[in-house]
Amino acid sequence: MTGRKTICGRSVGGRVLLWWDQFGCHRHNVGVGAITTETRARGVRDAGALLRQPWVRDAAATLKAKNVNLLFAFVAVLLFCFSCFCISKMNQTSNELINCRNHILGFKENMLRLKNKHENNHQNLVQVLNQVKYEITQTANTSGNLVERKVNTLSGKEILPNGFEDLKFFLPYLRTMGKIYPDVATGRGKAGVSFALGITTIDRRQHSYLKQTLTSILSRMTPEEEKDSVVIVSVADTDDYLNYVLDMVKTKFKRQVQSGSLEVISIPTFFYPSILLGKKAKEDSDSWQMKQVLDCCILMLYAQPKATYYLQLEDDIIARKMYFTKMKDFVNSLTSKNWLFIEFSVLGLIGKLFQSKDLLDFVHFFLMFYKVKPIDMLLEDIFLVKMCNLGEHFRRCMYRKKDVRVQYRPSLFQHVGIQSSFPGRQQHLKVRL
Repeated sequence: MTGRKTICGRSVGGRVLLWWDQFGCHRHNVGVGAITTETRARGVRDAGALLRQPWVRDAAATLKAKNVNLLFAFVAVLLFCFSCFCISKMNQTSNELINCRNHILGFKENMLRLKNKHENNHQNLVQVLNQVKYEITQTANTSGNLVERKVNTLSGKEILPNGFEDLKFFLPYLRTMGKIYPDVATGRGKAGVSFALGITTIDRRQHSYLKQTLTSILSRMTPEEEKDSVVIVSVADTDDYLNYVLDMVKTKFKRQVQSGSLEVISIPTFFYPSILLGKKAKEDSDSWQMKQVLDCCILMLYAQPKATYYLQLEDDIIARKMYFTKMKDFVNSLTSKNWLFIEFSVLGLIGKLFQSKDLLDFVHFFLMFYKVKPIDMLLEDIFLVKMCNLGEHFRRCMYRKKDVRVQYRPSLFQHVGIQSSFPGRQQHLKVRL
């Protein structure tokens, strides 16, 4: 190693010069101004030489390597933390997907169970309906109680049986009775028309909509339409209410009563089971529902021989202007007669048009389940029983629904009654006309 000396410092006042070499730092006393330009240059050269020393370069390289290692370590820790975060999120997402898949599988299993249950119920209903039809046919053939009535308006001059005798099969308490038939309070036995319009009514005490309903129905017919139809009001209540209805129609609708276009019938109490005749039955919703089904069935059986079509209405509606013309034109415009019923209103049983030849099937079905469901829900069920084939996919059956359950828009009838026929209940059902 050479003996080069490098300045390492200078004392205060400039009298002492300090330098160092490979043997250490040395002290030398000098006078003021002893450090000249040449001395400074020599110091710089010695410092550069120092930096070129191997051990200095090694130290710098070692320090640089340590910094690089620290940087790599920091990056590795950062990547490790990010990886842990990603793995945690992936596990959480995986668990959520597994739970979602389990829910979907459970929902699929429930749908399959419901489908199997529906198919079994459909099969059972079809079997019951076929058995009932067979029993009715056998009973009719052996008892000889069928009274045939010829209806001129029906195609093929069909012979229709007296459907009231069929009630004895479904209502055992009627089997001890003789000939059963509703009481005709006023009417001229008009038949052979195209349309029969049926309205069931009971006393709503201070809230009666029947006069308004009849005014709307009858005043919006043309004279020709009135001749080709009959409106039947079925009073399913006390004699006092029957007398009120008779006085009202004979005063307000005298011409229609005299021409036979308006009839009033009443349903004797023997048509109902004993559980519907007590005072408490009027305040029981289940009893009210059962009586409503029976009232509609009796009215349908009475109207069946009179017309080609039967329109079910209620005693708290108003009809749209020219409703009868629009209804008749729509029915005549249908190319197929294989429809089950036509809906001229979406509310309940209001505005439902049936073909008279199908009414017996509807009545039989309603009577089988009159203790179970309201009549508008039974109307939904009979579609599934009559139109859906065994083993047929439910969607395929529902696709054919529009062909047999025809809907007319807009509605031809508006519901206006607020006070329900069930005591104490109010309803605010409206449809857009």
